[in-house]
Amino acid sequence: MKTKILAGIAMLFALILVVPVFAGGGFDQFGYNYQARVFVGKADGVDRILDGKVWGDLTYAKDQLVMKWSEGWDDARFHGAAWGPDAWEDNEWNGAVPGGSGEVWHYKIIWVGIELESSAYWHEGGYAVWGQFEVILDHGTWADHTHEFFAHAIPTGYGA
Repeated sequence: MKTKILAGIAMLFALILVVPVFAGGGFDQFGYNYQARVFVGKADGVDRILDGKVWGDLTYAKDQLVMKWSEGWDDARFHGAAWGPDAWEDNEWNGAVPGGSGEVWHYKIIWVGIELESSAYWHEGGYAVWGQFEVILDHGTWADHTHEFFAHAIPTGYGA
């Protein structure tokens, strides 16, 4: 299951990277508000296809997701600015809802550069993802209520 969630997070990252910014404000039908840099809604909408699935999988479609990304992330991805230490994203996944997966996870991801563990921005206790980012917090509970930490960097805050 963890592999599916991590694959889903990779897809969220890809969507943040490639979906064009809408000129207007407010939430679209999928749950994205690009002006506020937030997604709030059922995971079904995160892939921008409202079909009761997330990337073809029914398991997590009814889970609730709150995804936020910083101005630094937004500027680098959509406006050609350089990536820097002010670029981060946060994903709060809640499957403890009727018909949900039962899993609850929280991820904090920061840009550290291609140096990864050798970067001045690296936080001890995280893990590398996507070639230039670090997951500084990855913890949650499985459907059986077992709680696990896969990353708990020190410090766990953004811009630290």
